[in-house]
Amino acid sequence: MTDIIAADIGGTNARFARAALDEKGVPTLGTVRKYKVEDYPSLTACWAAFAADEKKDGAGELPDAASIAFATAIGRDVIKLTNSNWMIRADTLAADIGVRTVRLVNDFEAVAFAVSRLPQENLPLLFGEDKPFPFDGGVTVMGPGTGLGVAMIAFDNGHPHVVATEGGHLDFAPLDHMEERILSYLRDKFLRVSTERMVSGPGLNNIYKAMATIGHERVVLMEDPELWQAALDGTDDFARRALERFCLCYGSVAGDLALAHGPHSVVLAGGLTQRMRDFLPQSGFHTRFKAKGRFESLMATVPIRCAIHDEIGLFGAAAAFREK
Repeated sequence: MTDIIAADIGGTNARFARAALDEKGVPTLGTVRKYKVEDYPSLTACWAAFAADEKKDGAGELPDAASIAFATAIGRDVIKLTNSNWMIRADTLAADIGVRTVRLVNDFEAVAFAVSRLPQENLPLLFGEDKPFPFDGGVTVMGPGTGLGVAMIAFDNGHPHVVATEGGHLDFAPLDHMEERILSYLRDKFLRVSTERMVSGPGLNNIYKAMATIGHERVVLMEDPELWQAALDGTDDFARRALERFCLCYGSVAGDLALAHGPHSVVLAGGLTQRMRDFLPQSGFHTRFKAKGRFESLMATVPIRCAIHDEIGLFGAAAAFREK
């Protein structure tokens, strides 16, 4: 067994856990600790808080290896989180946090590593044909959170190769008159409207406010968590309508990405997708996913699964450690 620290650093929360890797690189997570990113000036400060909490609880010294997933592109000398002010210097990070070895991955790259190792019971089918992952070909892994995470698993002779992407930053393409009007509204706010302006945690609020403005509706302004709860509970009719539009956009984007990666299989991941699991089948998600013109019959067969794991980012960050 190999012991490491796994970390999943998002725009909102930073999660840490000890992880034990077996001989196949499949991790077992220890106690998960979660911290608000906005409460700490840097990753180093947040890591120190985690180390102190571990010591206080009698867990002892931390392992001297870490695998960290970040909610941004990896590969630059200075890493800036897309939705946070934290700045990380890749060349000094190991020394800064006091480990000998550190592996850095994109957050949805980590999710894709997790998907490649999850058992079948953690990947229930939502839509399409119940087929296994391709022996050769791509699997699209995506999900809304603080932004829209996108990665790909490229199978070659049955062996998975994880590819990080920034698919959440593609331009959003409207498919009907309402979405054209929402896009126009958001252009006044953001200038360039990427897919994650619509399909993400904050995206629901963007849609909600745009639809209210377009329809001259009187609505109650809510913070993102409150709006999501009202929409999923059905306690606010207009929030529910916004969620229905969200699912249409989610399906469109998922279908576009599946075509780009090769329409073999799609896995929807993340906490919001798990919360929407019962709502998605009754929404227009799959209708929009399939609506690809001459490819509609093919898209209808593509398996779309939901990844079920309480800490999929941490699990994936740990699983990525052996893949250096």
